Amino acid sequence: MSGEAHVPVLLEEALEYLDIQRSGSFIDCTIGLGGHSREILKRNPSARIIGFDIDETSLLTAKDNLGAYADRVELFHSDFRFIPDLNLDLTQVRGILIDLGISSYQLDMPDRGFSYSREGPLDMRMDLRNKTTAAKVINKYSENKLGKIFRKYGELRQANRLARAIASKRKTEKFETTSQLFKLVEDVCHWRHQKGKTHPAARVFQALRIEVNQELKDLAKFLERTIHTIPLGCRFVVISFHSLEDRIIKHTFAQLASPPDTKPIIKVLTKKPVRPSEAEVTQNFRARSAKLRAAERI
Repeated sequence: MSGEAHVPVLLEEALEYLDIQRSGSFIDCTIGLGGHSREILKRNPSARIIGFDIDETSLLTAKDNLGAYADRVELFHSDFRFIPDLNLDLTQVRGILIDLGISSYQLDMPDRGFSYSREGPLDMRMDLRNKTTAAKVINKYSENKLGKIFRKYGELRQANRLARAIASKRKTEKFETTSQLFKLVEDVCHWRHQKGKTHPAARVFQALRIEVNQELKDLAKFLERTIHTIPLGCRFVVISFHSLEDRIIKHTFAQLASPPDTKPIIKVLTKKPVRPSEAEVTQNFRARSAKLRAAERI
């Protein structure tokens, strides 16, 4: 997968809030295929990139896509949430970017099982070292736990009904493929296409992906710990794709900008989340739910 096929979401807005013309390092916490980082390196000859990703395939592709700037790039096969524990020298870091979305290439690879519209195994692991797959969640979790996951992470109205149907069906047939789960979701939710309505399978697959990869775990803690260690003037930009992530970012930024018993740690630069333009959504429909929030260490 070449970088040319990957369209970074909210690219210009992210670069503006990162203030990328400054000399120093920029941390790309979820480097993906390297789209945002490549533009930073291209536009600022003095910039360096420190990139992280838990998806090894993404990381190898990013290495190729950033090959022209290899002397200014350092990549880590690691979850970004471990950054505060890596004893990195952050004194020269000018900006930190987190793009929390799943990349188009991951959705488009059937063997990864992220998309309900493509036949593939129920996997959904971003890090293949992870032992928990979506199939394991569906086949092994209790009915009660499944209902909680669908309700909390997918905000699915029929969460308990779906969990009950899964628990019943798996007694005679194990869930192994995306199409098996997709068909059951449509049956249970009595889905009929309606313009402007989200397919319930999108909510179910989102919920499973969050559970498999523990996407929300320690996100607030990471933001708080990292912001306390970065130098003054460093910018923090986060792009999220669903309300659960955005809520964590919004509340964490607000708490650090207005702590009850001490001076503010950050200045929030985005009073409201920045959304993609109509032109960007037309070009890249998957950008439609993106929200960007930014803050500066003070």
